[in-house]
Amino acid sequence: MIAMMWWGYSGMSGWGYALMGVSTVVFWGLLVALIVVAARYASRNVRVEASSAAPEELLAQRFARGEIGSEEYYAGLEVLHARHDRPIGGR
Repeated sequence: MIAMMWWGYSGMSGWGYALMGVSTVVFWGLLVALIVVAARYASRNVRVEASSAAPEELLAQRFARGEIGSEEYYAGLEVLHARHDRPIGGR
């Protein structure tokens, strides 16, 4: 019995290598697209939750973080609680 060595031959033709290369690029492209879509979805949810807070709550958070002083905080509260007889900018 003679043992034959098939060095460097995997049994795939040129079409097999082409399909393997294309499928690898498609796989990584889909994976990157999935990560980008997930990141955008997550950041959109964070923005929606932040914007749904009440104005008084946002003002209190800014005051607690030290972004505004007590004068600005109370002036902002006064503006928020003030009753406007006409819309701002209206005649």
